[in-house]
Amino acid sequence: MIWRQTKNPYFILVSEIMLQQTNVSRVTKKYIQFIREFPTIESLANAPLSDVLVIWNGLGYNNRAKYLKLSAMKIFSYYQNKFPEEIKILSTLPGIGKATAAAILTYAFNKPIPYIETNVRTVFIYHFFSQKKKVSDKELEPLVEKALEIENPREWYWALMDYGSYLKKIYGNLSQKSSQYQKQSQFNGSRRQMRSAIIKLLIEKKELSKENILKFSGFTTEKITEVLNLLKNDNLIKNVRDMYSLAI
Repeated sequence: MIWRQTKNPYFILVSEIMLQQTNVSRVTKKYIQFIREFPTIESLANAPLSDVLVIWNGLGYNNRAKYLKLSAMKIFSYYQNKFPEEIKILSTLPGIGKATAAAILTYAFNKPIPYIETNVRTVFIYHFFSQKKKVSDKELEPLVEKALEIENPREWYWALMDYGSYLKKIYGNLSQKSSQYQKQSQFNGSRRQMRSAIIKLLIEKKELSKENILKFSGFTTEKITEVLNLLKNDNLIKNVRDMYSLAI
């Protein structure tokens, strides 16, 4: 995995945000493209959101692209381009929760911080809770902390990631036994599909009326109105004189 070849915290931030709810095979190509287009925190902070969404196109969950840009802006301006190295600070940035912050600090700075994500859950559920359903993270946390490799947590978590991925291939998704598990909703016909389709249309056409969005997308008027309003509220698109385009 290409992001294992760097200790650059910005590059690792990009990879961790991309890997949220998206598998490795889809992320790899986009990660390379994104880093090539925005090689520094400063370049991402100063880029128009529309340019960021163009590069992000195809990964879905476009709010992640917005949050990534907002985080870059805060690191560049508020923290004077110095990457935060404290989990309390990093986890307050847009789109970065406690687990993502811990992962970034682990892989960038080799800090021994216990955290739980799907592969970590898989490993510990397999070895300690194979006969139990609805395993809570509260039950897993002390085990993860006790097992944590203090001297080289970076390689320890890489090993856990790979082992968890192997267990999934052999035994299926054991993290379904976690009380944190939520089955992803069907994509076809969902708001996620419509949001993605509208963003893609506006990337291709630059600017469209609602009538033309309806024409090109094939969705119903009622659903389009709802999703356009959601995208506007998320500041991913704008509406000027009845014409829609990506937010600047």
